[in-house]
Amino acid sequence: MTAGTGRHDPDGYAGLPVGAFLDALAAGSPSPAGGSAAALVLAQAAALCAKSARLSARQLTADRAGQLTAAAEQARAEAAALIDDDPLAYQAVLKALRRRADVAPGAEDAGAGLTAALSAAANVPLRLVELAVPVTAIAVTLAADGKPALRGDAQAAGLLAQAAARAAACLVHINLAGSPGDARHARADALLASIDEQLA
Repeated sequence: MTAGTGRHDPDGYAGLPVGAFLDALAAGSPSPAGGSAAALVLAQAAALCAKSARLSARQLTADRAGQLTAAAEQARAEAAALIDDDPLAYQAVLKALRRRADVAPGAEDAGAGLTAALSAAANVPLRLVELAVPVTAIAVTLAADGKPALRGDAQAAGLLAQAAARAAACLVHINLAGSPGDARHARADALLASIDEQLA
């Protein structure tokens, strides 16, 4: 599966019925976990935006509603793809942990593989934070100018996007805990601040 294509493996987590996905989250296995949950929340926020935009053509004009719908659907597709990308990234972390356990203590490369895997794993939740910014912007626009009857849905979408971004940013910081100077720490925080400002 490729993030951003809107395509997911029908046998992956993103293709599960809601109940089955929740069962998978609750199971005693390493994945899916927090990253997949955050991705699902953001996908739902984008889906609510798409609904609100589709039903707001009279308030926004058909062209504007179509633009917002297309943008929301693109974000929904990418967020949904990340539901499965996050477990794949975490699998690489688990493999690195196993390899490190097999390496003699003090060996030069004992922690290098794990650091690299954690760094790569941070890219998935960071992408979620990045995606949450335009989803929030769409939600704010729809809450202000869209169909009044759907204002609650648009506001819910903005809050869901914010929650997904906060959860994902937390994962970015955890994955990069061993690299405090990594620029992605500051980027995640700046994006969160942008989202908070939009919703203020």
